[in-house]
Amino acid sequence: MAEGALDLAPSAPPRRPERVITLSDLGAIGDVARPLPLPARILRLTAVRRLIVVFVLALLWQLGAVYIGNSLLLPTLTETLAALWEAAVDGPLMERTLTSLQVLLMGYAIGLALAGLFTTFAVSTRIGTDVLSTLTAMFNPLPAIALLPLALLWFGLGAKSLVFVIIHSVLWAVALNTHSGFLSVSRTLRMLGQNYNLGRIRYIRKILIPAAFPNILTGLKIAWAFAWRTLIAAELVFGVSSGNGGLGWFIYERKNSLDIPAVFAGLLTVIAIGLFVENLIFKVIERRTVMRWGLQS
Repeated sequence: MAEGALDLAPSAPPRRPERVITLSDLGAIGDVARPLPLPARILRLTAVRRLIVVFVLALLWQLGAVYIGNSLLLPTLTETLAALWEAAVDGPLMERTLTSLQVLLMGYAIGLALAGLFTTFAVSTRIGTDVLSTLTAMFNPLPAIALLPLALLWFGLGAKSLVFVIIHSVLWAVALNTHSGFLSVSRTLRMLGQNYNLGRIRYIRKILIPAAFPNILTGLKIAWAFAWRTLIAAELVFGVSSGNGGLGWFIYERKNSLDIPAVFAGLLTVIAIGLFVENLIFKVIERRTVMRWGLQS
């Protein structure tokens, strides 16, 4: 090679000093794998965040009631909790609550059974679909509380009338959501059931119900809320049966005697039962069905 010619031979890249990162340096460089501090981990829990909301509401209630200073308008939280304890231990609150839940479960079960029959009929035949669609459009917008006069005429004053209005609250909500869920099942799953030559009942039980269970569960939640609300409202009007009313009648009695802290204690009981059913029973069902099956993240 001539002198002065360029040396085009490749040269080795420069060696860089190795960098060792210790655990104490992770926070300084913003490593995403750095563990969260304990308060942040606690706040990631849904139950903790909801408890904080409840605590804030309770604090506002207490401060507002102290500011108003009139127990007939708004008793304090401490007065309400004292009335709740007295009514639960020495009063009829627990008995009235069990009476309401007994009537509710009876009407809810019958409503679910009728909704299952209507939906099975609807997915089996075209006329069944027309019948269910027509009845749902007619009766679903009708408030169950509007049927109280008819319930009184047909069944008299007592549990039968309450069960009747609860069935109305449950039936159409469950039937509508279940049928909508069945219609949304993919064609692939439908063809799978046809390839296995499943009968009508097995086809619904093996294919349609698991695939449509998110919609069914939504219908169950809506029906529960409608039924619980309807029951309390109905008991406030005619909830006495042989001198033994339910939770709504407990609230009505305490209102007539101007025992306002006990009225709020009854309302707290209604709220607590609703929260228990929504956040425990339905959440457990959801985790063991739609989340386990991968139908919902």
